[in-house]
Amino acid sequence: MAFTAQDVKSLREKTGCGMMDCKKALTEANGDMDAAIDILREQGLAKAAKKASRIAAEGIAYAVTNAEGTVGVVIEVNAETDFVAKNADFQNFVKTLADTVIAENPADVDALAQTKAVGTDVTVADLLQEKIQTIGENIKIRRFERFEGASVAYVHAGGKIGVLVNFETDIDAANPDFVAYGKDVAMQIAALNTQYLDEADVPAEVIEHEKEIMVAQMKQDPKMANKPEQVLTKIVEGKVGKFYKENCLVDQEFVKDNSKTVGSYTAETAKKLGGSIKIFKFVRFEKGEGLEKRQDDFAAEVASMVK
Repeated sequence: MAFTAQDVKSLREKTGCGMMDCKKALTEANGDMDAAIDILREQGLAKAAKKASRIAAEGIAYAVTNAEGTVGVVIEVNAETDFVAKNADFQNFVKTLADTVIAENPADVDALAQTKAVGTDVTVADLLQEKIQTIGENIKIRRFERFEGASVAYVHAGGKIGVLVNFETDIDAANPDFVAYGKDVAMQIAALNTQYLDEADVPAEVIEHEKEIMVAQMKQDPKMANKPEQVLTKIVEGKVGKFYKENCLVDQEFVKDNSKTVGSYTAETAKKLGGSIKIFKFVRFEKGEGLEKRQDDFAAEVASMVK
């Protein structure tokens, strides 16, 4: 019995298995859908589909650049437990994904899934299903960002945080001194969870919201409540300036030397290296941020095992 590409797609949707595994099963089953499902079940591949509904909020945030430092990527891949995040097979899978993003420049996670994984003959989607099967946990590719141009990557705490910083510079991106500087900037972003590049990067509505909070706080302070409006306005302006210094990367005190800002450290490095450097953009991924965490019920798990 012949089968079509739609049949392969349908089998994949029913089982959660990779496209190539579905195609092979349908070939072996002569196009019989039910028989193909049985074949996949016998092979254990269909178990991956059952894992797809399980919460995956652990995993790795990983960042890397190519050897020249001219293309970089930061990616988050989630698994169910921190134990799996330390698994070498899982870590190598994440590195393969990052290398694939660097090489192929997919538009988004869906496009990445349909891209052939570097160093393999299968798509990322098929490789993902294979890893779910062999590792035994639900795994999800959550997000990635890719920058072209001089970039420096930094991974904090074994994958808890991944940072990628992009620069406008005429200095060789592979220059060890430039890379060391870039890692300092990335570490700053990782440590302080920096939100904005500079004052122009802060949305107007954010500043207005901060001002409203500042005014409300002062009105609740007996020492401030009776001060003239123009005095309160000046105080708010001062507080906004402090907000910029705390939340904008170039205005922040440099964590390695608080006698200078990140902006002045950048200018100092550019002068030392005989070129120009401007921090253009950055992205910081923290593993599992905003995701529902898995709550293990060990009593229920033990009970289910007894049954």
